[in-house]
Amino acid sequence: MDFNVKKFASDAGVFFTRAVQFTGEKLGQSEKTELDAHFENLLSRADSTKNWTEKIFRQTEVLLQPNPIDHTGARIEEFLYEKLDRTVPSRPNNGELLGQYMQDAAKDFGVGTPYGSTLMHVGDCERRLGSAHREFLQTSAISFLTPLRNFLEGDWRTISKERRLLENRRLDLDSCKARLKKAKLAESKAAAVPDFQETRPRNYVLSASASALWSEEVDKAEHELRVAQTEFDRQAEVTRLLLEGISSTHVNHLRCLHEFVEAQTAYYKQCHLHMQDLKKELDSSNGDVFPNAFAGKPGHSMASDGSSSPGKAVDPLDVASTVETDTLKIEEVQAPATGTRKAKVLYDYDAADTSELSLLADELITVYTVPGMDSDWLVGERGNQKGKVPVTYLELLS
Repeated sequence: MDFNVKKFASDAGVFFTRAVQFTGEKLGQSEKTELDAHFENLLSRADSTKNWTEKIFRQTEVLLQPNPIDHTGARIEEFLYEKLDRTVPSRPNNGELLGQYMQDAAKDFGVGTPYGSTLMHVGDCERRLGSAHREFLQTSAISFLTPLRNFLEGDWRTISKERRLLENRRLDLDSCKARLKKAKLAESKAAAVPDFQETRPRNYVLSASASALWSEEVDKAEHELRVAQTEFDRQAEVTRLLLEGISSTHVNHLRCLHEFVEAQTAYYKQCHLHMQDLKKELDSSNGDVFPNAFAGKPGHSMASDGSSSPGKAVDPLDVASTVETDTLKIEEVQAPATGTRKAKVLYDYDAADTSELSLLADELITVYTVPGMDSDWLVGERGNQKGKVPVTYLELLS
């Protein structure tokens, strides 16, 4: 083992000198070379960029992978495959697993049954949603997370390294300044003309010799100061160029942010289309079995086309399913043959408009639900009066 004692002693001396200078600055006993305002602004901007980039990167990871603890085993496996330079095997995500379970259950229950058929449709949709989510994760990782990670692990590490080196150069420069200042002060004291009446000749000779030694020390300190100043200026220029590159980093991250938004837009649009297709399939396949399961779907309006004959009874469920909640006409709603209940009024209630029914405490009224109406309201009847009533004002009786 080649151990260089001289180099070790030199490095230890430099470290000790920097430590002394740093301590003196903190205690206010040593002067510190201040950087110009533009350089300080660059440093502050770089620090802000690093901090916010790190926070955005971490939170985006949380958004894309909400429960990393549940996938600890999978991440360890991915790490091992990366170290072995092998392709990570594809595994189903949560949506794909849910879809697979639903489809397996549908086969077990019977695809021909209403429940099994619905499970098969929903399971297929969930698998498509899971596949869309997988594509979204891959696109986001490539277009957004990777550039942010590259900045934090690449550019920022280089900037941090050069900043530490600049700080060391500054400490060396300030140490040289302090050493030169002390040497000049000692030289001026040694060069003072002694009083021959009070000083012996031997002391005078020693004083002249000390003056010459301090003069040499001043020359040496000035040389070291020039070298330290040159190294500091060179390192400051390198660091400044790196810090000015933060503007390019912002431009690059802006482009990546636009790509991330586009990926999100495409993902949510695809999910919306899948859900719309699923709703149409369920409407067409389950409409005969559960006619009110998906109330509010588009259909033919009997009130608008006037095709119903005067003598034909109107099904109130068909009428209500074609009317939105905000345009529901209570006077056109008829009580269903089954499903009506008695309710006791708990508090007095004054109707806010003509579509509502005023209530008196302790009275009994008939109530029933209408598809498409807000769950906080029911249709109430009292004799020939009819209107919406709030559920919170009622006690439903069996």
